[in-house]
Amino acid sequence: MFLTVAALSIAFAQPGSVFTQSRRQPPAPSDQKKNKRPGEQPSDEKQEPLPPDLTGKPQDAEKLSVTTNLVNVDAVVYNKKSGQPIINLKKDNFQIFVDGLEKKITNFATPEAPITVSLVVEYSKLSEVLGYYGSGGMEAGQMEVIRPTAMFLSQFIKPEDYVSVIAFDIRPTPLTDFTNDPRRIQQVISLLLRNVPAFSESNLFDALKLTLVGGRADSVVLEDSKESKAEYAGMVAVPGGRRKAVVLISCGIDTFSKINHDQARKIVQNAGIPIYIIGTGEMFMKKYGDGLDPSRGTTISGIPIDRMTFLQAKNTLTTFAKETGGAYYPVTFEGELPSVLGSINALLRSQYSLGFSPGDERDGKSHKIVVKVDVNGSGQWEDKTYAVKAREVYNSPKPDAAGTKTGRSRQ
Repeated sequence: MFLTVAALSIAFAQPGSVFTQSRRQPPAPSDQKKNKRPGEQPSDEKQEPLPPDLTGKPQDAEKLSVTTNLVNVDAVVYNKKSGQPIINLKKDNFQIFVDGLEKKITNFATPEAPITVSLVVEYSKLSEVLGYYGSGGMEAGQMEVIRPTAMFLSQFIKPEDYVSVIAFDIRPTPLTDFTNDPRRIQQVISLLLRNVPAFSESNLFDALKLTLVGGRADSVVLEDSKESKAEYAGMVAVPGGRRKAVVLISCGIDTFSKINHDQARKIVQNAGIPIYIIGTGEMFMKKYGDGLDPSRGTTISGIPIDRMTFLQAKNTLTTFAKETGGAYYPVTFEGELPSVLGSINALLRSQYSLGFSPGDERDGKSHKIVVKVDVNGSGQWEDKTYAVKAREVYNSPKPDAAGTKTGRSRQ
């Protein structure tokens, strides 16, 4: 994924060469690794052992994902007028309705439960160019995604929390599996700072699929693995009893994923994990959006781009955030980041984890989820005063997919 090691003060190519760059990169010579790891340099020094991860072996975590017939609903309750989250509620304060019918809440975790977060970072030449021109050439373009990544990892991950980091361009690459070790977290930041994006492609949908449901991917970079590929367990495999979330830093443009938007949307809906999104490329869009005319054949880092591309990308990010019970924050200026990250952190720390059994329903259809709250215990819903941010839909398995020898999948 990262083929070039360089200082942060990298010298950028001239604008003309950036905008005419080939969409595909030439293959590496046969005597070189095709996927050299970030910071991989010959050295005689023996590296110190890396800290253990949360989920252990991916195959062990996978078994956890097929043992429970459970639909997870993570919810945040807040006052509509003040925006203040409500964090002292009990299970009896909530009701869940699916297609208008109440479902019994079988699982419940309060905001005091630890948080497990996957941080997904777009690290492509496309994002680099958007950041570079958005800043007027004042800084390295990749800083637009590195800065919020570093701030989130260094300021908002507590000792009891666990975080994994996946960076993506033409393919998603796990940088670290779930960890709460400060040294490992600093290693991730250092990797991003010491390297530059290698590919123009920005395959967002593939990255979300790997993050949520796992699959075969590049071996975790910060692990001492002799294999180039490994099975990666997604967020749905994280053991129960922990609140879960995905933090995505991306412009929302998908260029070449193996799955399409509708497939990615179903995966996002079924995972039941809120996605909090920091939208990048906003300054570029405000500066140059009106001049992006498809009739002129505009390309950015070899990728065809026009104003509609950005509008569709923003709609994608908004949809993913809304349907999962997360939030979308388009960031234009650097000064907005502390407030945005503070808001995401407040929502994460106020997140209740609810769960219900869908029973034996197997119709292959989408079902609408509504979460109601009675904050004062009066027996009346308080929709006028309080709002609930939660996932809005889940997709029932198709009839021919019902049941397996190992159990049913968690939704």
